[in-house]
Amino acid sequence: MQFFTILLPIFCIFIVGFIAQKALRFDVANLSKMSLYVLSPFLAFKTFYTHTLTIDYLYYILYIVALCFILIGIISLWCLIVKYNIKERCAMILCSCFMNNGNYGTPVILVFFGAVGFELAVIMMVLQQFVMSTVGIYYAAKGSDYQDTVSQKEVIMKVVRMPVAYGALLGIIFQLCKVSLSPAVLTPIAMIGDSSIVVIMIILGMQLAKLTVKQLEYSKLFVALLVRMVISPIIALALVYFMPIEHMYKQILIVLAAMPSAANTTLLSVQFNTKPELVSSATFVSTIVSLVTLPIVLWLTGVPTPF
Repeated sequence: MQFFTILLPIFCIFIVGFIAQKALRFDVANLSKMSLYVLSPFLAFKTFYTHTLTIDYLYYILYIVALCFILIGIISLWCLIVKYNIKERCAMILCSCFMNNGNYGTPVILVFFGAVGFELAVIMMVLQQFVMSTVGIYYAAKGSDYQDTVSQKEVIMKVVRMPVAYGALLGIIFQLCKVSLSPAVLTPIAMIGDSSIVVIMIILGMQLAKLTVKQLEYSKLFVALLVRMVISPIIALALVYFMPIEHMYKQILIVLAAMPSAANTTLLSVQFNTKPELVSSATFVSTIVSLVTLPIVLWLTGVPTPF
């Protein structure tokens, strides 16, 4: 029951965005741009500034980068076999390779692993944020306005112009240089940053309001969900086998790898027009499917559950 209690507020926020879009017809693209360029950099700064960097980060960085690029390789190979174009491939990567370790993953880990597990979940959320701010933006930009020839330089310049990674980098620099920020400065930074989490989820609800059943690409959606919800935790299981960390931490990494698609991917797909209908539907459907798959993963990893 705790598991479903955790998810109820998430679905409530989706519903608010859905109803708001149906009733008021917001410009979702501009809201997405505001969240990505204004709110998210503050969240990235706060996250990296307030969480102490340790040597353990090295293991977790290697893990999350390896997991991400293995999944990208699997999706890219599949897209090559079925002859999807660049736009379709990049959208599939956004659907499949980035998990919701934040507003979904951290409370789930807290419930089942306690405070110690929660600390690792926060670390993974931080690292996932950085990967999303670089690799995620790269593929979102690469899939935008697809033509027969895509300029690699233009894609890289789009990534360079995005402020989210700079917010994260600045947070790291401030922490390492032991720059102390007064509450008068840090509090508004935190307030702006934290607001981006809710705004992103509302935008996802708005994007879902624009979908129709006919627009759903079922074959792509099935493959994306298979990779995100099934293949991802299996790969995580193989990766953590070689990591010199405690058994409980290995369990947590596997469970986090089974989380649904990150809501941020909808934000990126809307901003760069990388098949936002496919990405937003994958995010929503994977969240619903996780009500079944995540308890199974918890059980298979040996975590006591009330199910």
